Amino acid sequence: MQPTAGRIIPVVVIRNADRAEALGEALVAGGVPVAEVTFRTAAAPEAIRRMATNSNLLVGAGTVLTPDQVDQAVDAGASFIVSPGFSQAVVLRAQHHGLPVYPGAVTPTEIMAALDLGLTTLKFFPADVYGGPAALRALGAPFGQVQFIPTGGVSASNLADYLALPNVAAVGGSWMVPAAAIEAGDAETIKRLCAEAAGFVAAAVKVA
Repeated sequence: MQPTAGRIIPVVVIRNADRAEALGEALVAGGVPVAEVTFRTAAAPEAIRRMATNSNLLVGAGTVLTPDQVDQAVDAGASFIVSPGFSQAVVLRAQHHGLPVYPGAVTPTEIMAALDLGLTTLKFFPADVYGGPAALRALGAPFGQVQFIPTGGVSASNLADYLALPNVAAVGGSWMVPAAAIEAGDAETIKRLCAEAAGFVAAAVKVA
């Protein structure tokens, strides 16, 4: 399974790895069986390790900034790597391990650098700051072979605008996995928000 299969990727910030298993179960139960666990906290590698034991869940590592973090993610069982920007060293290390990697690229120069390494699906972050749907529409003309995963400022209120674009493979966001709910172990809230998000995506794709 690809992380873009369901067209929505929850971006998870988890500070207590003991919450990981329940979080993974809530994602699956809510119909969004994928997670990008960000390396913004020390708990990330252990959280990935625990969530990766759920065979119904696809778990990747996000906010990966260095080759060493790629190695940590691989050791923990991550199935894909996401980086906020373009780092050749990070991409090459992920490719060395045979993992799909989605670096951030928002300018033509960054996109061309990614294409040089054989990448055709890229993160677009922070999407709202770098022009949102209008920017992606413009980039689609010269880079018709590239698919984007916009993240940053994407929410239930605007995801339809992104998913309507032919060069958007999926959207990433954190609104369905709020940090407070994760910290509190509130699996029911996460399950409900994920189910709502999956419904929004289904409706947006149907309209598109």
